[in-house]
Amino acid sequence: MSVRRLAEDNVQPATFAFNRENSAWAKLAIKKYPKGREQSAVIPLLMRAQEQDGWVTKAAIEHVAEMLDMPMIRVLEVATFYTQFQLKPVGTRAHIQVCGTTPCMLRGSEDLKKVCQSKIHHEQFHLNESGTLSWEEVECLGACVNAPMIMVFKDTYEDLTPERLEEIIDAFEAGNGASVPVGPQIDRHFSAPQGLPTSLIDTAATAKSGRGSKAASATSQVPPSNASKPVTHDDATNPAIKTPSPVKAAKGGEAATSKPAPTASSAARMIKNPPLAEGSLGEKPDVQTIKAPAKAASLTDNNRPAGIEKPAIVDDLKLIAGVGPKIEGILHDLGIFTYAQVAAWKKAEREWVDNYLNFKGRIERDDWVKQAKALAKGGEAEYIKVFGKKPR
Repeated sequence: MSVRRLAEDNVQPATFAFNRENSAWAKLAIKKYPKGREQSAVIPLLMRAQEQDGWVTKAAIEHVAEMLDMPMIRVLEVATFYTQFQLKPVGTRAHIQVCGTTPCMLRGSEDLKKVCQSKIHHEQFHLNESGTLSWEEVECLGACVNAPMIMVFKDTYEDLTPERLEEIIDAFEAGNGASVPVGPQIDRHFSAPQGLPTSLIDTAATAKSGRGSKAASATSQVPPSNASKPVTHDDATNPAIKTPSPVKAAKGGEAATSKPAPTASSAARMIKNPPLAEGSLGEKPDVQTIKAPAKAASLTDNNRPAGIEKPAIVDDLKLIAGVGPKIEGILHDLGIFTYAQVAAWKKAEREWVDNYLNFKGRIERDDWVKQAKALAKGGEAEYIKVFGKKPR
């Protein structure tokens, strides 16, 4: 690991203090820890200081040490150990972190670094001429299937090409970074496969039409792992040498080593009539049904929340956890523009929106209504008061 030091004194500010909002947040963060363990809040407080000023200053380290009654050297040790803390000034509009770990490297991160070198600065951690941009190479950012990717502050931008990264850098340089959609930069839903699914597509219909016969035939030719010789056509029809039933093997005390792969037609029957759990010997298992897919939400359904005309002032729905730019756009299309609208949703309306977005219960899990009520009542300050953290 390279040595990490604080920035030179000539760029260090003389003092630091949390603003009113962050000060309230810091006090709530400290209270989360047991009495006598308040110093455990050192990392959250340093992160909040970095979010406020863009980087961790010496004055911020001293301020956090005073708040937590810690020796300054201990807070300095934390700040210099974790590479998430920026110890020198970074771009005021964007500090770009380029993932260089193996999946991203294999998918083109070297070309992304060349873009940063040409458009920002040849060296990492150096500002561009206007002081608005900087960059660095980092380890895994956690979305390997969407490689290559970058992170700007807390947002990730995935499935990048050099050309797309140039466009993103230009947008941040122009002060329009908020207009860039986060996440995949191609036609991909989160980390889902690109294009249409290629497997497990309506197995029953596939078996009926015969489209899956080749795959089913191939799997049926694979011998079980406990077979002493390859299974021939005659072997398969000879009841004397058939593979023992897994249930009988378990009953006799012998572990069943494998099961033959199901054909397409047998897979269809399993979906319609799920098998009993192994070892149950005919007893009714706890779970023996497969839920049918939820019926698609209809725009004419009476449970659809009432929309309104777009008001002059539109609330930032992205402050609700679970709402990104794409989801916010869909809500706008439904006529949902304000926190008050979301806060007033009844259960049936929440279920309709959840079904429409195919969220599988996420609206309830993230408690959109409670979040919206806090934001409608007092904005970010009320949200921090209710949830103990800043929205998003």
